[in-house]
Amino acid sequence: MTREIILTVNGEAVREAVEPRLSLADFLRDRLRLTGTHLGCEMGACGACLVLIGGVPVHACLTLAVQVDGDAVETLEGLSERGAIADLQAAFHDRNALQCGYCTPGMMMTAHALLAQNPSPDRAEIRDALSGNFCRCTGYEAIVDAIEATASKRAGQPEAVANLPEAVK
Repeated sequence: MTREIILTVNGEAVREAVEPRLSLADFLRDRLRLTGTHLGCEMGACGACLVLIGGVPVHACLTLAVQVDGDAVETLEGLSERGAIADLQAAFHDRNALQCGYCTPGMMMTAHALLAQNPSPDRAEIRDALSGNFCRCTGYEAIVDAIEATASKRAGQPEAVANLPEAVK
């Protein structure tokens, strides 16, 4: 038995009939082909599936599609297409804050939500915000550096050259 849901995804109205047990992650990936929402653990522990609902990061693997009926969902594709994270993406690239890239969409969603809520987080606040995101490759230092650099740049503050890799200096 299916149920019709109506929601907004990345600013566009979506009306679909879904099975009640379909996860939001599977809905986004399989139905809407928004594959930036990654599936890692499917238990809400890794953060690879994060999307924004009302500006708040939510695990799409633990959320049923029927639960977001009437809501606005924002994915990595939506943020990227409207240029909301271009500076963050550049900072991740410049600081080698991604290796395999599997966790990167979730990291970007978390960083975007953090910077929207707190435009000038310190390193401890960045680490705290990232505590729900798991990365096997980077060791997090470069990720924290990239988020810190983005916050500084958005605030119009000069960037510390010490935090840049040699290739970028």
